[in-house]
Amino acid sequence: MTLPLVSPGDAFAFYGLLKQGAAGMPAHIDLDAAGSFEGPCRFRADLYDLGGYPGVVPGQGVCHAVIWRVRDTKVVAALEAFEDLVPGDPEGSLYWRKITPLLDGAGMETGEQAQVYWYTRTVAGLPVIADGHWPLDRPARWKTA
Repeated sequence: MTLPLVSPGDAFAFYGLLKQGAAGMPAHIDLDAAGSFEGPCRFRADLYDLGGYPGVVPGQGVCHAVIWRVRDTKVVAALEAFEDLVPGDPEGSLYWRKITPLLDGAGMETGEQAQVYWYTRTVAGLPVIADGHWPLDRPARWKTA
């Protein structure tokens, strides 16, 4: 499985620690310098609390996120490292980036798409976040894969 290419102007949907203003946003990744936040979006997925950071898996829920549009694609390497994504190794990665259809407020596809980091491990026994919102003020506990 290959990762989608990233070009200037591509949209990402950030649903957790990479959201603008998130308490757990990594200080070493300057998202404002490398792109621009454009506002809220939604996509179909189930959102889970992985113990201090979130993850999405395929499901029937609606995950609430923010659109970030990349200008400088060099930042993608830092994003992949933060998400414990190992290019060329989806099974060895904690997250895998996929192009995902976006939804409107009624849950219908808009025709727009964004790149989303999907959790690759089992969520058995983990708490689902039923409303699909990861709180901005939630302190992060860093991933240990």
